[in-house]
Amino acid sequence: MEIESIAQDKSAESVRAVDRALDILLAFKGADGGLTVADLLKRVDLSRPTLYRLLHTLEKKEFLISSGDPQRFRLGPSVAQLAHSWNAGLNLAEVAQPAMQRVWEATGETVALFVPEGLMRLCVAEMPSQQALSFRRGVGYRERLVLGASGRAILAQIEANIELDSYAAGLEIDLQKCRAELAKTRKRGFAVSRDELIVGAVAIAAPIFDGASRVVGSLGIFGPTVRLPDSKVEEFGRYLIRETSAVSTSLGYHEKPSKVRP
Repeated sequence: MEIESIAQDKSAESVRAVDRALDILLAFKGADGGLTVADLLKRVDLSRPTLYRLLHTLEKKEFLISSGDPQRFRLGPSVAQLAHSWNAGLNLAEVAQPAMQRVWEATGETVALFVPEGLMRLCVAEMPSQQALSFRRGVGYRERLVLGASGRAILAQIEANIELDSYAAGLEIDLQKCRAELAKTRKRGFAVSRDELIVGAVAIAAPIFDGASRVVGSLGIFGPTVRLPDSKVEEFGRYLIRETSAVSTSLGYHEKPSKVRP
């Protein structure tokens, strides 16, 4: 009985060590250029001897690397290996499916997931509305990013890094108005289009980000004008922000203060 108790104590101590090691790894944030022991002691509730012991173990397994004087620790190649394995196993449509289901049930309208593809966007998942009057485009549908809410929700997040002219080439688009709309989309967190690609249709869409803070898609709601007045558009837009934020978090995204939405 005493042997069993000793074994349980050792097992509990091992679990605590793992828990503390994970706390150390989670103490590192994207903006950190490296943390000293003093920095880490402010972020984790550990004694200095325990911290040093765990740092040595994590460095030995290449989850951390260190350099300089005073010694500064950074995330190591083992973390990158895990991140690569995790990213490789992600499927945006699968990750977004629970959010799509919730939006579909809450709104009763068609819900679709789009991903960027060069100058275009591609529909990779869609849940059509069951109402008699509804709009749908179907999985595989492609359209220019500069057109429609689901495209501009994506384009608004990359517009500063591209030449908008190339996205609008061959289209009769007022670039000044388009830039203003993209700025408005960034500010409120979702894009809106009315009667743009289909007369009588309203689209509302919000962007999705990955762990590298890149926009990887948009989730949109599509319905008729008669069911989506301005008040409903605003309500659904804010709801979409919450749901796409949850999807982004599942993809490893940590929202920066500058991207906080109303």
